[in-house]
Amino acid sequence: MLQGMASVFTKIIAGELPGRFVWADDEVVAFLTIAPVAPGHTLVVPRAEVDHWQAVESGLFTRCAAVAQHIGRAVTAAFDAPRAGMLIAGFEVPHLHLHVFPAADMSGFDLSIADPNAPAEVMDDAAARIRAALREQGHGATVADA
Repeated sequence: MLQGMASVFTKIIAGELPGRFVWADDEVVAFLTIAPVAPGHTLVVPRAEVDHWQAVESGLFTRCAAVAQHIGRAVTAAFDAPRAGMLIAGFEVPHLHLHVFPAADMSGFDLSIADPNAPAEVMDDAAARIRAALREQGHGATVADA
């Protein structure tokens, strides 16, 4: 990390900042972004602070990808979407994160359309729907508490 400072994601993971978590295991967490391109837009983040995805240890990257698949299945089910999109950009926060979101077309792949003012009730509902879908898909042990 730059200058040894914790990333905003590390602070969210540590509970120093609020987050709408939907997944938590020993290596990886997933929580809703504060600026979604669609309801259900989730970030899959390793607990370890790694900036660039190509610098992460391959086993941890594989774990992030596996969690992203689970989240992708959950968002397509929860939001009746034909696809789940996944992006790695990394310009917003210097801590690896995979964007996973329900997608009906390519417009969702444009992070510039993200809504930084999404209503809290929409965000809370989206998190609850994803948690329910994850439980239904057999991932109850890793579903984060509300």
